[in-house]
Order: sequence, then structure tokens, then C-alpha cells
Amino acid sequence: MLELRPVCEHCGKALPNGSTEAMICSFECTFCLNCVEKVLRNICPNCGGGFERRPVRPVKCVTPNCLKNYPATTHKTIKKINSASLLRLQKLYRNTSPEHR
Repeated sequence: MLELRPVCEHCGKALPNGSTEAMICSFECTFCLNCVEKVLRNICPNCGGGFERRPVRPVKCVTPNCLKNYPATTHKTIKKINSASLLRLQKLYRNTSPEHR
């Protein structure tokens, strides 16, 4: 089950469940769309993978699988990006799409 992390791990921007700007990698590292496009260039600084839009968990409880029964985490994770490591990953993967990394 996705944690639905509440903020961008780089800039701290709020990314609540309904946000259409939340992006995640396959390890659920969570960043805002602006950071993914402008800073990270679609390369996760933690794993080197690409990003996809994070799904929105249903608010209306039509089934038991909804936000009320499975709330988003409130734990905020903000990590300083290692610039040298990110630059190395960006050079390595700049011409490689995520599915070929």
C-alpha cells in the first residue's frame, strides 16, 4: 500500500492525497512535479529510477479501500540532495529512458 507521503522530499511543498503534482519513483520517493522536471530531470536522486504521477486514493468510501480507512502518512521526509551524486546520475542516464536504466 502506498504511503502517500505529504510533502516533496526536496522543497517541502505540500502534496496531499488529492495533489496532481505528486510524483513517485518505484521506491515511493516523493517529489513535486516542478522538482522532478526542473531539478531532478526525471532521475530519482536515491535510486536512479524515473518518476510517475502518484495515484490519488479515493476519498468516497464506496469500498473499504479508501482514504478514511487507509489514511496518508503524516510523517514528512525532506532530504538534502547530494549534488555530486545527482549530477553523476544525470550524466549517466541523461539519454536513457527509465525503462532502460
